[in-house]
Amino acid sequence: MKKLFTLLMGITTIMTFAQEEEEAKSSFTLSGSVDAYYQTYISAPDDAGASFGTAFADQTGFALGMGNIIASYEKGKIGAVLDLVVGPRGAGATFSNDIVDGIVNQAYAYWNVSETTTLTFGRFNTFLGYEVIAPAANFNYSTSYLFSSGPFSHVGLKADFALSDDFSLMLAVMNPWDTNNTSTTGEYSFGAQLGYSGQFLNLYYDSGNNGGLGFEIDYTGGFDLSDDFFLGINAAYNDNDGSGFYGAALYPQLATSDDFSIGLRGEYFALHGDANNDESVLGLTLTGSYTVESNLIIKPEFRLDSLTDADGGIYGLVIDNDGAAASSLSAFTLAAIYSF
Repeated sequence: MKKLFTLLMGITTIMTFAQEEEEAKSSFTLSGSVDAYYQTYISAPDDAGASFGTAFADQTGFALGMGNIIASYEKGKIGAVLDLVVGPRGAGATFSNDIVDGIVNQAYAYWNVSETTTLTFGRFNTFLGYEVIAPAANFNYSTSYLFSSGPFSHVGLKADFALSDDFSLMLAVMNPWDTNNTSTTGEYSFGAQLGYSGQFLNLYYDSGNNGGLGFEIDYTGGFDLSDDFFLGINAAYNDNDGSGFYGAALYPQLATSDDFSIGLRGEYFALHGDANNDESVLGLTLTGSYTVESNLIIKPEFRLDSLTDADGGIYGLVIDNDGAAASSLSAFTLAAIYSF
């Protein structure tokens, strides 16, 4: 009996220890950001509706970007993420009405099936492109034409595989482009990403019907050319029944001190095919980034877009100081981004 009692006590101790060890692996994190900006056009009136036409930050005067809160919980091999957004940038990223009136940016559950495989199910931000929705993760405050032309988020199932220390692979089946609540057409889209040492080749396909995107191939990457100098790169080509867009952008960024960096986005973007007139734009955006006590970033930014065969703008309204259609538009923006 004494031996049995000792054995039972030992098993109970082991089970208790195992339970405590498992509970110790659970974690909950809360993060997010808030941003606001001031913007004035240099080559156009501020009260005439001028706009570059790229996503977000298209108001003049003082304006709110977005606020978001990201709640993440993980226990053992499973976890979930809920990313809520408010404000004009959040509404633009979620199309205002596709899920709970533009509040849900991301909402997904995941399962780390093994050390090399993760399954994610729900709504997640896109794997295409260099820039992202949250301004805290971008160097430039305004966004590129390439970012604005591709999808922002997807609803579906994706599988991530770590093939080696350097290679990764992602495969996904999702609702069609910008169908972020329910697919009513019976169609789906497919995505793939091959990564190597921080360089990513991305593929996306849907039928192109019902407002779909069609096919897009995208390269996103970058290189640390020195301890202080980084060069980001993005290039993409899209085709939907013979028409679409293509372009490339370079993002050289120089850290001049621990608190200040300066960077340029140089982007060439063009439309192609019978549905377009070969319109193109060369966009140059110079941005400073000053960090105050780790959490607050101040970004002054000058932007100049020069268009070819696209007077009046490709996506936006490009006008001069007299309100007439123009081939260039410039602006100054001062943004503040607080992240936690």
